[in-house]
Amino acid sequence: MPYDDLRQWIAALDRTGELRRIQTEVDPILEIAEITDRVSKGVSKSDGLTRPKPVEGSARATTAQAKQTNPALLFQNIKGYPGAQVLINQFGSESRMKLAMGVDSFDEFADRIRVFTEVKSPQGFFDKLKMIPLLTEAAKFFPKTVSTGPCKEVIKRDNFSLFDFPILQCWPKDAGRFITLPCVTTRDPKSGKRNVGMYRMQLFDEHTTGMHWQRQKIGAEHYREAMRRAGLDPSLSAAVDLMARSSGGSMPAEGDRPSGRLEVAVAIGTDPAVTFSAIVPAPPDIEEYLIAGFLRGGPVELVKCETVNLEVPAASEIVLEGYVNLDELRTEGPFGDHTGFYSLDDLYPVFHVTCVTHRKDPIYATTIVGKPPQEDAYMGKAVERIFLPLMKLTIPELVDINLPIEGVFHNLMIVSIRKSYPGQARKVMNAVWSLGQAMFTKCIIVVDEDVDVQNLAEVTLKVLNHIDPERDIQFTLGPVDSLDHASRLPNFGSKMGIDATRKWTSEGFTRPWPDEILMDSKTKALVDSKWAALAKELGIG
Repeated sequence: MPYDDLRQWIAALDRTGELRRIQTEVDPILEIAEITDRVSKGVSKSDGLTRPKPVEGSARATTAQAKQTNPALLFQNIKGYPGAQVLINQFGSESRMKLAMGVDSFDEFADRIRVFTEVKSPQGFFDKLKMIPLLTEAAKFFPKTVSTGPCKEVIKRDNFSLFDFPILQCWPKDAGRFITLPCVTTRDPKSGKRNVGMYRMQLFDEHTTGMHWQRQKIGAEHYREAMRRAGLDPSLSAAVDLMARSSGGSMPAEGDRPSGRLEVAVAIGTDPAVTFSAIVPAPPDIEEYLIAGFLRGGPVELVKCETVNLEVPAASEIVLEGYVNLDELRTEGPFGDHTGFYSLDDLYPVFHVTCVTHRKDPIYATTIVGKPPQEDAYMGKAVERIFLPLMKLTIPELVDINLPIEGVFHNLMIVSIRKSYPGQARKVMNAVWSLGQAMFTKCIIVVDEDVDVQNLAEVTLKVLNHIDPERDIQFTLGPVDSLDHASRLPNFGSKMGIDATRKWTSEGFTRPWPDEILMDSKTKALVDSKWAALAKELGIG
């Protein structure tokens, strides 16, 4: 079990040289964000800070240099908040993401996932015996409820203020302060199942925030289901009418809108496995605490909330309990987002806080998003690697995928496939658009299996050489990310697929296909034998 709580994780970052403690006084309004943005992009002299000189030698030395230029930051002298601490950029490198999960390679987790997904029904007694160790291990992943935990050290049912915590304003045109790394728990009114998501929360006042669950997220679906069940007319036709009039609960309805509440609990400063599980695009029926248990190799301990019927991680630094009203929306935003642009203001539910619990001297964990690379880029790349085996369950011809950081994950996916029949690339595009959050992918490029999708230079060369734009590009309409400011309508627009695979005669391509330029193996071996001497003469070491 890698880390029981945030403090164990901070200690691990400290031991490995991945953390810097900042004693200089800093302001949570803009200043912490500016410092973190510089660090996450690699500080330089022109920024007012000095980049360490390049470290010569091994990959290990390169890693050491990265630790110096892009560390996790623990601010310990916050203006206006004596004694408070702010942790940021905790996941801001590939090495820290691996450290958070206790692995040397993301493939280790991919292999573990593959073991569970490839389990077949036992055909006899000995097959059943072989499954016992696997089932025993799986049983360890389920969360367990305990009577109390560190998050209950301080309990405030009244006389509390959200401004007691050093919550950041990250960018000049942000609408205010935002909680940016919350694990938001809701319960499906229909099935009773919990969901944990990560949705930004704008502070409105001491006791209320916005709840920016985007329309297609599970938290928003719980909200809509609560609306359906609270309607005066229980018929399906009435539910359809309500969703149409309120645009899926996202705008004031013409006519009656049902009243009622949906309970919500927000955990801030959780262990890294719980935090990461809140962002993964898991199927709706798989609980995030189970994913966290899988990542940790042991159960997440939960405690019951004080004022709502929900559970939260017992070791959380801060817990906010409350509810959203089904008939209340308020303008939220703008907010400087991971696209590199401000997401526009829009109507979202209002979260009313009924109780605050926290550890003594809580550490406020947060993040900043903006032009990549930022901390979320490394979290996204980890998701890409770990969940590739799950994608292959639905799309077995899939070989690899790449979500380039500059594509901010929902703008571009490059996919390589093992092509076996005509039109298969287009089938794969539509399959990707049907997979949960992958539905938001604005552009999908499909290439053959001999293209390394992680090598953008190779992808660019092959794609641009292999396509006839009119023939190989297709467009479709559907849901798009709420942060897409270019779509024709909010949450609805077009997407593009590019078939950059080699075209077959059975696809209507009758011209000869040229060979790729490659040196023959005999000549390469000859030059290899002379390369040491040539390298000295060329001065390339």
